[in-house]
Amino acid sequence: MSEEKKTGSCLCGDISYSFNESSVISASHCHCTDCQRSTGSGKATIIMVPEEALEIKGELKFYTVTGTDGSHISRGFCEKCGSPLLSLIEEVEGLRLVKAGSLDDSSWLKIDSNFWSSSARHWSPVDETLHSFTKNPET
Repeated sequence: MSEEKKTGSCLCGDISYSFNESSVISASHCHCTDCQRSTGSGKATIIMVPEEALEIKGELKFYTVTGTDGSHISRGFCEKCGSPLLSLIEEVEGLRLVKAGSLDDSSWLKIDSNFWSSSARHWSPVDETLHSFTKNPET
């Protein structure tokens, strides 16, 4: 991976972010029912980035839920346009989950795995060419 700066923003442009491509830990599709509801889709495609590598301009509004496995997931979005931009697992310090659909250019992105394949919908199936975890990976 390169040191190239990757950028993204919400739909209205009030909130933007950037990180170096080399800071990306991995990228995954999450098929949990919470991600399905929060995206209005069959999955969320997320990019795992260390908190210290992510620069955010603007003020995110957060909504927190208790996830299926009991962890507390906070989802950050633009209060003005409603665009989801990132999530964090409160029990996991220092990790941010950037929503891949908010990238200005996602042509470089390579998806590594699927999470929560057990709750994938038949109309949005798991990519069988990727490693899949039935639920969250064991840490």
